[in-house]
Amino acid sequence: MNKKTILLVEDDELDIISVQRSLLKLDIEYELFTAYNGREALTMLNGPDSITPDVILLDLNMPKMNGVEFLKALRDDPVLKSIKVFIMTTSAETVDRDTTEQLGISGYIIKPLNYQDNTKRADSMDAFVQFHLRKILNG
Repeated sequence: MNKKTILLVEDDELDIISVQRSLLKLDIEYELFTAYNGREALTMLNGPDSITPDVILLDLNMPKMNGVEFLKALRDDPVLKSIKVFIMTTSAETVDRDTTEQLGISGYIIKPLNYQDNTKRADSMDAFVQFHLRKILNG
């Protein structure tokens, strides 16, 4: 089985740790790359040591280049436009969801803001990883 590649585009260290912990529970061989904003992610996808991930987990609210700007650039690239992208964001704004859906996302996960009670946060990430991401990476 080929090792799957995941690109996490996220600027929040706690969210990165949450994703890493959830991914450890998968029984799938994978390699995780992390970019802290859209510009850095595009460099990873187009640079001299470029990667081609099987799936991108994308935050919307980031410095330098936000998630929507990154997603538009990704969809404009003929080589990268078919990569599956899941949005993971604190934004419950209808305009964000509509905009990203028009750009062909595979799913939209709203992250809880409550850092005091990590139980709910971990459960939602675990559920996403176990049911959605597993299916994509095995498929």
